[in-house]
Amino acid sequence: MKIKTKILGALGCAFSLASVPASAEQIWSDFSLSYLYGEDYEVVDDTQKTVTVEHASGHNWGDTFFFVDWQKSDDGDTSTYFEFSPRLSLGYVTGSDLSFGIVKDVYLAGTWESGAGFDNYLTGVGFSFDLPGFQYANANFYYAKNDNTDNDLMTTLTWGVPFTLGNADFLYDGFIDWSSAESDHAAETNFTSQLKWNAGKLMDTKAPLYVGIEYSHWSNKYGIKGADERNPSLLLKWHF
Repeated sequence: MKIKTKILGALGCAFSLASVPASAEQIWSDFSLSYLYGEDYEVVDDTQKTVTVEHASGHNWGDTFFFVDWQKSDDGDTSTYFEFSPRLSLGYVTGSDLSFGIVKDVYLAGTWESGAGFDNYLTGVGFSFDLPGFQYANANFYYAKNDNTDNDLMTTLTWGVPFTLGNADFLYDGFIDWSSAESDHAAETNFTSQLKWNAGKLMDTKAPLYVGIEYSHWSNKYGIKGADERNPSLLLKWHF
């Protein structure tokens, strides 16, 4: 309980700093709605439909990312899962330029993971990178306080690479999550990425309307030894 209180207190402090109207500034924001259909899931029913709402924003004080998944299996089971990940720029807090090499900034990073019967709280340090050809690239390193499993360490990498073929616009983006093995679960690696074509360009939409595929390469899913998911899913994603 003390650890949980400290984590929530740190996140609250971050938002208190970020909410100072005299200096806080939103630089960009993005909202999207997506639909996935896949037939090779592990652990639960192998066929699932997923609706996902995502919101991301960048500020002079840091950035935030939130998503919620609503899943329904062919056997009728349903589930809801969400993550909220704010990061507070230490460059903003200190008033110093913390960039070096390919690193643009350093952050105090946190994530709240929540599903049926559990809430996990992650705290750590994050980095944003300036890489040629990348729309964004980030790394976060966490200590995870887990509800139903032993606490562990976690690393999250995220990226987005836009490219053009002829007149067609594409985006390849995704994440890699790795968590350490502990006494009650195996080490877990989730490499999930999306290759998307902006079909909205044909309809002259202001924001992208993507059609594509998501591929999940998940080893020891949920920390279950041998539960290895190799799942391609059809994807439709609409940005607002």
